[in-house]
Amino acid sequence: MISSPNFNNNNIVFKLDDVMKEKGFSKNQLCIKAGLRFETVQGFYKGTISRIDIHVLSSICKTLDCSIDDLVEYRKE
Repeated sequence: MISSPNFNNNNIVFKLDDVMKEKGFSKNQLCIKAGLRFETVQGFYKGTISRIDIHVLSSICKTLDCSIDDLVEYRKE
């Protein structure tokens, strides 16, 4: 399987998909409960966003009852 291109810094890894699976959320459920657009959630889910909106990140963390480091990780080369 070919992974989707990562448009952000290669050292930044988004783990929203893992957290959503763990918490039992679909993308649509997260959009509705967090009050976010589908495209925004999709960008975090696929790791294709290039800029992080603090309001969006806060809404996701609040809705999923998780911390920022559960969603975003910096990996050294």
